Amino acid sequence: MPEMPEVQGLVDFLRGRATGLTITRVTVAAFAALKTYDPPVDSLVGAEITSAARHGKFIDLATTSPDAEPHLIFHLAKAGWLRWYDQLPATIIRPGKTPIALRVALSDGSGFDLTEAGTKKSLAVYVVRDPQDVPGIARLGPDPLEPTFTRNTLAGLIDGRRTQIKGVLRDQSILAGVGNAYSDEILHDAKMSPYALAASLTPEDIDRLYAAMTETLAEAVAAASGKPPAELKDAKRRGMKVHGRRGETCPVCGDVVRSVFFADNSLEYCATCQTGGKVLADRRLSRLLK
Repeated sequence: MPEMPEVQGLVDFLRGRATGLTITRVTVAAFAALKTYDPPVDSLVGAEITSAARHGKFIDLATTSPDAEPHLIFHLAKAGWLRWYDQLPATIIRPGKTPIALRVALSDGSGFDLTEAGTKKSLAVYVVRDPQDVPGIARLGPDPLEPTFTRNTLAGLIDGRRTQIKGVLRDQSILAGVGNAYSDEILHDAKMSPYALAASLTPEDIDRLYAAMTETLAEAVAAASGKPPAELKDAKRRGMKVHGRRGETCPVCGDVVRSVFFADNSLEYCATCQTGGKVLADRRLSRLLK
């Protein structure tokens, strides 16, 4: 799933490449992806893109037209992506027979597709007058890279929460923009078990977690900056120390990176760095042995 750094990379790219251009055509190929009907998607045609912004993992293209100022907002979900074309293909999109969910044509001949792989479709597109009209944006917690997000902000968010810190980091209503991959990286850098209860963290633990979070995310955003969409996924993979590296060597201590599997995803961690050498139970194996 694209998370804060990749989404910010896409926003930076669109801000530099699409701002000032007019939307000439919008083609919806996956009708289930469009979550709003007022304003209609056709209200974007003839509108000029004035800015690009990020809200958590949501991308927001603000526009202006003689009649309205609609926002085109989308969330790429687990398997979505943005494919940019300097010259948009002239091929006809056939709904139901393509991974393309939405195509946007721009006034200089360029444009982009929103695509989604796999059979489980979660990509979401919104056309709204105000970004706060998108429910997922309205309930977002604070962004950890905002200047106002301090160590005390983090302490307040986790205070009294009797839930595992891995889940706290991924909960968008608590903290905006962090998902499965970067929560693994943050916890590895903080030398903290993903199963640690948030309420049990000491002031020293919070210090380490805050430093790990801000440094990990800032470095990932810097690595994504200036890259076109086609290069962002590879840049993300190269920057990972534990996530997606099961069976490889931990770059910090030399132990093997291990996984815990769940129904829809997995987490990766280093036992030596994070759990005092304790190997966490693999949930898949535990279910098979019952």
